[in-house]
Amino acid sequence: MADENAVDANGGDAGTPAPIQSVDRAMQILELLTESSSLGTSAIARKLGVHRSTASRLLTTLELRDVVEQVSDRGEYRLGLGLLRMAYPVSTRFDLARDSQVVCDALAEATQETSNVAILDSGYAVTITQSAGQRMVGVAGQYVGQRAPLHATSTGKLLLAYASSQVWDRFNVESLEGFTPATRTDFAELAEELEVIRHRGWAAAVGEWEEGINALAVPVWDATGKLVAAVSVTAPDFRMPEAGFEQFLGALRVAAKDFEARLGFSRVDPTIPGA
Repeated sequence: MADENAVDANGGDAGTPAPIQSVDRAMQILELLTESSSLGTSAIARKLGVHRSTASRLLTTLELRDVVEQVSDRGEYRLGLGLLRMAYPVSTRFDLARDSQVVCDALAEATQETSNVAILDSGYAVTITQSAGQRMVGVAGQYVGQRAPLHATSTGKLLLAYASSQVWDRFNVESLEGFTPATRTDFAELAEELEVIRHRGWAAAVGEWEEGINALAVPVWDATGKLVAAVSVTAPDFRMPEAGFEQFLGALRVAAKDFEARLGFSRVDPTIPGA
């Protein structure tokens, strides 16, 4: 029987895979450039304990991936903008829940109705934050973590409208459940509505998940042009009739623009993705 505490020929734990040397050295280069504003090839080679040609090949590979860039006037290297693109999705996940609550609270105060932010997850619109309105007669809203159907809610239809074809293909093979007489259960009709949503930039659910309750949703985009969430307002139909949607859409667009700014994305026209 092999000794559980055995070590490999290089002195490492035999149960732990040995690191790939070139990958490890590339990571060391990034760490070195984190500590210094810029370094030349010879300096990096010395710090890594490798030949200059080895360091040069590693730097060339990293430069092709935009994670390092050459400082033209000195021939040295510094960290590249490609690292920002890689880090952005991580920072967005950290900021999303925190900033969405601030946006929800402000939107609920502005409209006096229930607001929420939802993301697409495993074929559902999942509420990540919610803020109740202050009306005497309100709606229960969606609790944090609740999974709502994509085809019967404003956030769900908004997220589905901008989702990848793979999401739609998976969704298209399932039967559409009817929650109220107003729920759209025909795939062709739903597809037409999603096209309208993409064109106008907002989605509505008129008594489709719960009778007498209407909801509106607008998209929240990140700096790469990717949809990250949907922000919505929900209210009884007598306070938010279809004829009064435009009034609420104004508040929603302000909320979405504020949300995007908090995520590091600012644009002139909040109705145009990536503008």
